[in-house]
Amino acid sequence: CLDWYADYGGAVTDPVGASSGSDRVWRGGSWNDFARRCRSADRNNFYPSGSDTGIGFRVVLPAGQ
Repeated sequence: CLDWYADYGGAVTDPVGASSGSDRVWRGGSWNDFARRCRSADRNNFYPSGSDTGIGFRVVLPAGQ
């Protein structure tokens, strides 16, 4: 999420962020997105000072712990 967003125009594995920009990278979807957006590999952009009910972080604990 610290990476600046750059449109790579296709599938890229673990891209290096741009050196500067106006939007930050955010990954995955939220409770109100289509299923295809709810993957950690889904890469999107949003302006750093913005907020939205579908953007945040998820605390994860492995099952059985």
